[in-house]
Amino acid sequence: MLQYLIILLDKESVSFCSTPPKGERGGGLMPLETLRQGIRFGMMENLMIQYVYPDKELSKEYAEVIESIDHSKIKSLPQSLLKEGRMDADVWVTESIKDIKAEVPVVWRTDKQNLFNSEADIVCALENVPRLNVVLTDVETFTDEDFEKYKQLLSALAKHIEKLYVEGKAPQLNLLTDRMMLQKMNNCGAGDTTITLAPNGKFYVCPAFFYEDESDSIGDLENGLDIKNKQLYKLEYAPICRHCDAYQCKRCIWLNRKTTLEVNTPSHEQCVLAHLERNASRELLNNIRKHGTFLPEQEDIKEIDYLDPFDKRDTWQ
Repeated sequence: MLQYLIILLDKESVSFCSTPPKGERGGGLMPLETLRQGIRFGMMENLMIQYVYPDKELSKEYAEVIESIDHSKIKSLPQSLLKEGRMDADVWVTESIKDIKAEVPVVWRTDKQNLFNSEADIVCALENVPRLNVVLTDVETFTDEDFEKYKQLLSALAKHIEKLYVEGKAPQLNLLTDRMMLQKMNNCGAGDTTITLAPNGKFYVCPAFFYEDESDSIGDLENGLDIKNKQLYKLEYAPICRHCDAYQCKRCIWLNRKTTLEVNTPSHEQCVLAHLERNASRELLNNIRKHGTFLPEQEDIKEIDYLDPFDKRDTWQ
């Protein structure tokens, strides 16, 4: 069931997930009437609206329309403003987390090489932001060597997080702490719980589908939604994911289609990364519990002997 409506205020709106970087797009602000119609659609469907902003300032007229309904704001801000902890967004998106300080969650988009070289900056960020979401932009390029580097980095970060918990702090890092808290899948939900409205007045499964091909829409404001084979975006129709307990996995629908040509089937790389995170979360949970009671209502994360659930398909029921 739909819960969220993402409204891209401009073709240059910030990328906050695996969406192609905005430098590859042309500009184009959503017309005010389209914005009003989008808000009306969200109200009629009882959807929570998430506005995704471009870097440029919007006029007072746009601000008045935006503020006419409850919402959250996703923005990209210059590093100088991030350091100041400026509170004018609900989520900040950045390409660098060096010396970052903020009072709201931060999304850090990065490639694997930058990630592997940023352990100290990540640790620093965990002490200065309430939540850090790391989004990898080149998942499909991971090799066995990269997987090993990722495993080592997760292990190192888990030690830092354990230390912070012992000190009475509660850092949140999506790669490690999310799985400890979850008891069921918590993925992006594109095409199922979330849809996107683009500046052209058309709906898309997620922003990446719009930026990749504007003709790949799932309806428009005039005629409503038209999601073909919409059951395929649901977890129960995902042959691999429905058997999986890497609950923190992003299960990126766009990346699925890009790498396997099926929206409900993830790539080997996406599965292995998610299970490396799962296993590191298991170790972190066990280690924190050595210091005292922690998440007593949460079940232990069981030990497994695989990194890709497809390898265990013979055991599926």
